[in-house]
Amino acid sequence: MQIVCLDLEGVLVPEIWIEFAKRAGIAELSRTTRDEPDYDKLMQFRLDLLARHKLGLADIQAVVAGMDPMPGAREFLDELRADFQVVILSDTFYEFADPLMAKLGRPTLFCHRLEMDAGGFVRGYRLRMPDQKRAAVNAFRALEFKVIAAGDSYNDTAMLGAAHAGIFFRPPERITGSFRSFR
Repeated sequence: MQIVCLDLEGVLVPEIWIEFAKRAGIAELSRTTRDEPDYDKLMQFRLDLLARHKLGLADIQAVVAGMDPMPGAREFLDELRADFQVVILSDTFYEFADPLMAKLGRPTLFCHRLEMDAGGFVRGYRLRMPDQKRAAVNAFRALEFKVIAAGDSYNDTAMLGAAHAGIFFRPPERITGSFRSFR
């Protein structure tokens, strides 16, 4: 049996933080895992910016609610699900992914949690587990699945390497380096 593991942002939906940066008018928030390979460093940077600008979870959720999947993403998932098990392995957060999951037909999503204070301001985050994408692929392999994975960023490289077949989807040159690219 085969299972397909996909990254979410940059593969099926636009980058949430880039869209939020545009709407909030804070260009620095547009940094993503395509720019910064150290996820903790990136998240601390984001949390500091949110605090400095007094932006809370509700502000991010309002932007996400107005976003749509990439053109053809829902149809692509529906076609995949006809022949494969499909799991989304993402470094996004449950607290703001729900509207997009509904628009994608509610695929299974493994991601992280945000920590908020009583005022609804994001104060931290909790990883599902360290290196969760690779761990999930390895667990599926241990369950005798043939794993096909696709992602677009630094945080996807371990997942792609652990899969039987790993596919970079529109990665930036700084990630792929000298890998041969098919366009």
